[in-house]
Amino acid sequence: MRSIRMSYGRRDNFGPKPVEAGKEYDVQITEISRKGDGIARIQGFVIFVKDGKVGQNAKIRVTQIGPRFATAEVVNGAATSDNPAN
Repeated sequence: MRSIRMSYGRRDNFGPKPVEAGKEYDVQITEISRKGDGIARIQGFVIFVKDGKVGQNAKIRVTQIGPRFATAEVVNGAATSDNPAN
């Protein structure tokens, strides 16, 4: 008798991710989440950035990757895009 795996419409693996846990990336925070974290995207993949602010250009470190999004923390990049360069 064959074993049939029922997924009930859920996919556990959404394919390869454009980011890796522990690596650093340069991003721009474009939105704020309902919980107050910044939102950045790399190749359309959503990254929630703790303490990120809209307009901020930052270097982030990915801390965790899930099937639909990743979480990250700011490594450096307190400047926002509307601040003039010195």
